[in-house]
Amino acid sequence: MCFAFFSISKAQENKPFLNPPQIIEKADVNENHSVESRQFSGISSLAVSPGGRMWCIWYAGPTPGEDLNNYVVLSTSGDKGETWNEVLVVDPDGPGPVRAFDPEVWIDPNGTLWIFWAQTTKDDNKIIGVWSLKTTDPDNEEPKWSEPRRLTDGVMMCKPLVLSTGEWVLPASTWRQNDYSAKAIVSTDEGKTWKERGAVDVPQEFRNFDEHMIIEKHNGDLWMLVRTKYGIGKSISSDRGKNWTPLIPSEIQHPAARFFIRRLNSGNLLLVKHGPIDMRTGRSHLMAFISKDDGFSWSNGLLLDERPGISYPDGQQTSDGTIYITYDYNRTKEQNVLFTSFTEDDVLKATDRQILNVFKNRNIVSKGGGRKD
Repeated sequence: MCFAFFSISKAQENKPFLNPPQIIEKADVNENHSVESRQFSGISSLAVSPGGRMWCIWYAGPTPGEDLNNYVVLSTSGDKGETWNEVLVVDPDGPGPVRAFDPEVWIDPNGTLWIFWAQTTKDDNKIIGVWSLKTTDPDNEEPKWSEPRRLTDGVMMCKPLVLSTGEWVLPASTWRQNDYSAKAIVSTDEGKTWKERGAVDVPQEFRNFDEHMIIEKHNGDLWMLVRTKYGIGKSISSDRGKNWTPLIPSEIQHPAARFFIRRLNSGNLLLVKHGPIDMRTGRSHLMAFISKDDGFSWSNGLLLDERPGISYPDGQQTSDGTIYITYDYNRTKEQNVLFTSFTEDDVLKATDRQILNVFKNRNIVSKGGGRKD
């Protein structure tokens, strides 16, 4: 197993979360990063390269919680997910005060693979930052990576959006810092520079972790869905993200947890959430839905996983129509990072046969440290 580790210098000990990580290639596995030592694993993201190589990213730690020991793990598969190899760890300072968390992996329109993560210390949670690495060779199991770069304040743990104008939008959140926390951070030069264009104000009494996702409607409006204490809020922008309508509850019922929404190759929308569209459940019964009318109505759901303790779907549709979805299961016990695959037609049919196929396609990316009881 080959790893690349990241550590930081002590040049800015007063604000260590701002230090750019140093890349160390092919380092030996540190005891603190071994699979066996993990007591926390979850919150995953998945992307597939143009050549079919799968990439999955999540964060982990040697202690059973979301704490200063967290680090980010990147794993890859060249055989459609049958076997996985962990090839990169992002850990700003080992057991030090800086944690790396809430990662995302994405293939941009040029075929470049990006990984994103957030970085902060316990005492500086108001100054969380979004960092990134990228490679132009995502079909290679051990590609050459760019230098790590801090893109903006906040946390960005949902897929970026490419607008019809060619602009790229990061859904970054500063939910612990201020009002107007659900931001649209835009690049007009394919990721070279980023600037805040606008933001949705999530009322403080409903504010949770935002984890917002943005869809461009067929009429050009941007539709933002936001995680709130009551479930999912919605807002619309008619000027490419500069101004947004006040956040109101969405018709989509959901617990306070991440969901996943994306436009498919067909032009229809895919939504992956917990439970039926009109029912607020707990973190169980992960289901996939299709909308043929830009989110006004949804198909019957295809059950992906019924177990309590599953959460945080993310994924991608490939050019052949296959939809890959990753999610986690029991972050401090089983510590499973999983994925499954299906097609748009499977969701629209949603018969017992389709459900059995989804269960058959389920595979484990990582078991973490396994059960502790």
